[in-house]
Amino acid sequence: MLVITSAEDVTADVVISALNERRVHVARIDPADIGPELMFSAHIGDHSPAWGGRLRTPSRDIALEDVWAVYYRRPSPWRFEGLEKQTREFAVAEARHGLSGLLYNLPNCRYVNHPTNIGRADFKVAQLQAAARFGLKIPRSLVTNDVTQARKFVSEPAIYKSFRGAPTAPEGNVAAIWTQRITPRDLDDSLSMTAQLFQEEVHKIADARVTVIGRAVFASSIITPDGALDWRSGDWDELVYEPIAVPESIRDRLYEYLDHFGLVFGCFDFAIGAGDGSGQSPDTWTFIECNPNGQWGWLPDSNAMAEAFADVLLEGWGHE
Repeated sequence: MLVITSAEDVTADVVISALNERRVHVARIDPADIGPELMFSAHIGDHSPAWGGRLRTPSRDIALEDVWAVYYRRPSPWRFEGLEKQTREFAVAEARHGLSGLLYNLPNCRYVNHPTNIGRADFKVAQLQAAARFGLKIPRSLVTNDVTQARKFVSEPAIYKSFRGAPTAPEGNVAAIWTQRITPRDLDDSLSMTAQLFQEEVHKIADARVTVIGRAVFASSIITPDGALDWRSGDWDELVYEPIAVPESIRDRLYEYLDHFGLVFGCFDFAIGAGDGSGQSPDTWTFIECNPNGQWGWLPDSNAMAEAFADVLLEGWGHE
């Protein structure tokens, strides 16, 4: 089994540990190590209809033909340090099309999740449309760069959220753009420079993180002590987690959603409205987004999730 991720990925560590306990042969690589730390050679043709060859790291020598499952997590950005800009851009493009192209097209291989499907499902506009298509309640939303349309939309209680968050600063510092309330007076013509996402504010009693792995569903409500609009913005040690049952009708729609994008796994975020106070009516569950390659190692049932990942990666294969 091949695990494609960075060396610092602690979420992958938990899954690898579960696989090791099942005596699965696991090889971990980071494509960004291409060079002396990661060598590869692959061939096709001469009566061979699929790519074959080897990947070599200081600790592994892997036959591509022997890879039957891939856990695709979060590889590092391409490095190619010390190259001038044009040369680096050429090297990145060649590595992406050559090495990544090879890793994305291993024959007879189960991917959790396939990176192409992750990319397709990563667009929030696609997520909202799919969720609505499958009958999930979504917030009224506007994508625009027209300040006039934006001001009309936010005349009712509304929020702004970024599509991708802030990029890493040159010195390596990581910034965050939290979901925030917005009013017409906050907007000016600079809005036209790029795409903006506005949504009606959903009045909630809690958030819910629902992690679906295969057909296993793990769900926790998340409550912030200060009632913050975005639970990610505060001290995570202060968050209160409680197991929550997912209504069956919601669960079925999540399976349809994942199948639509060709995903095996996804981390769904919902806002839970007051309703009858139980949070169990489907009408109180508002879909916010689904991260097709989200983090889950910080959640209370992460060990059970790791076992579920091992189950889906090994599905259909016999191992001692």
